[in-house]
Amino acid sequence: METLLLFRDDAYLKETSAVVTAVTPEGGIIVDRTIFYATAGGQPGDRGVLVRADGSEIGIETAVYSPSKAEIVHIPASGYEPPEAGEAVALRLDWPTRHKRMRMHTALHLLSVALPFPVTGGSIGDEESRLDFDIPEGGLDKDAITAKVNEMIATGARVKERWISDEELVANPGLVKTMSVKPPMGSGKVRLVEIEGLDLQPCGGTHVRGLDEIGAVQVTKIEKKGQQNRRVRLAWA
Repeated sequence: METLLLFRDDAYLKETSAVVTAVTPEGGIIVDRTIFYATAGGQPGDRGVLVRADGSEIGIETAVYSPSKAEIVHIPASGYEPPEAGEAVALRLDWPTRHKRMRMHTALHLLSVALPFPVTGGSIGDEESRLDFDIPEGGLDKDAITAKVNEMIATGARVKERWISDEELVANPGLVKTMSVKPPMGSGKVRLVEIEGLDLQPCGGTHVRGLDEIGAVQVTKIEKKGQQNRRVRLAWA
């Protein structure tokens, strides 16, 4: 049974009811619907708790996709007795951590605007994140890039999502900035994240609704990772 991904339509849901549909041999918990983002595209899986009907809680350390990609598996911390299939539960996010990642992920989109080069990799953290760029020449200036990103944040532009068909994406290849991670295709539709007036690209991650939620950031380090690869690290200012 395919997991309904509630975070795709509303990244601000902090809690939801759900029904356990299966427990994997390793103890991973699959439910019919979830607010937990599963590890993908450089963004870590969410943490939180699963609350049983008797009020007891099972700590969830992360979430990952099943091998079929149809379900999300919630990985419990050790020492918990797993629920049974058919059991009604509630899911509750570690919201402060999730919101930091939403802010960081959106800031990385702005970094890709400030540095309009193909993206070769990336990673989202709670305090520091990074993007790798295919840049043939060095000479990048940390302060100049920081200023560009913070200028965009200061606009307070709204962030929206919409869906297009696979065919529309194929017809507009310039929307895809990432070389290492391709947008998931095959379901017939692809999710676009738009920062009004600034950026539009395919992305399945979670984002804030407005740039005014991000706060000030700074480029902390630029590293050379190969002849044409530059790693740019971004952290809270």
